[in-house]
Amino acid sequence: MAKDDVISQSLGIDIPTQPTKMIELLPAKPKIDTNDFEYARRNTYDVIEKGMSALEDIIDIAKQSESARAFEVATNLMKTMLDANKDLMQLNKDNKELTRDDRTPDKQVTNNNLFVGSSAELLKMIKQESEK
Repeated sequence: MAKDDVISQSLGIDIPTQPTKMIELLPAKPKIDTNDFEYARRNTYDVIEKGMSALEDIIDIAKQSESARAFEVATNLMKTMLDANKDLMQLNKDNKELTRDDRTPDKQVTNNNLFVGSSAELLKMIKQESEK
């Protein structure tokens, strides 16, 4: 503890004289495991394919039995298949967002034109342009 440091003496703490290591404020971008994406995508495809096959069979059973319950099961499976397709689309969207390179800015163009001169010069330029 330094003798001339009144604050550290009054608080009874030792303030280090060596500069501390700077802490990175923004965490590094986490690595994305593409294996997880491919695994989830493959599983979603499998569920959709098996669901489509099962749906065809359930519709055949519902037609043959003419049972209201069989048609209810078929419509519930259709709803589930639609949800699986939406999940697949969301999975692709999430993957694009995660793998997007943050260093490249969005393609946004801003054109700022600045005229430096008097109003008389501006009017003269406008008149010349209109004559062309």
